[in-house]
Amino acid sequence: MKKKVLSILLIEDDRIEVMKLKRVLSKEALNHKLIEAKNGEEALTLLRDKSILPDLILLDLNMPKIDGIEFLKILKADDTFKYIPTVVLTTSSNHNDVKQCYEIGIAGYVLKPLKYEDYVTKLSGLLNYWSLNELIHL
Repeated sequence: MKKKVLSILLIEDDRIEVMKLKRVLSKEALNHKLIEAKNGEEALTLLRDKSILPDLILLDLNMPKIDGIEFLKILKADDTFKYIPTVVLTTSSNHNDVKQCYEIGIAGYVLKPLKYEDYVTKLSGLLNYWSLNELIHL
């Protein structure tokens, strides 16, 4: 079965986390297109420009300006963007964060592992799943 090349919007303010994801894409020979935003505000600007509509959004929760939960509320209230699968990729294991994110309408909640090898395994599995999934294109 052929895997789809994804357009991924990564919303992450930590440069090290961005580099780790890029390294996973390179190491696993995943040819997905990565679009970067440092916070929710920057991501909304990119999305509203309409020149990009990603197949998948990977979202950190703890960011300056517009945090992940506020970004999710805005995203899911918008008829153009609400169907874009959004996976929270965070260090927060706070039960209230998890519950609130699912109530808003996320597609998944993934804790960032501390060990790089575990990170590679988790992210490779996540990206492989979404590259096989039938995505809605608006």
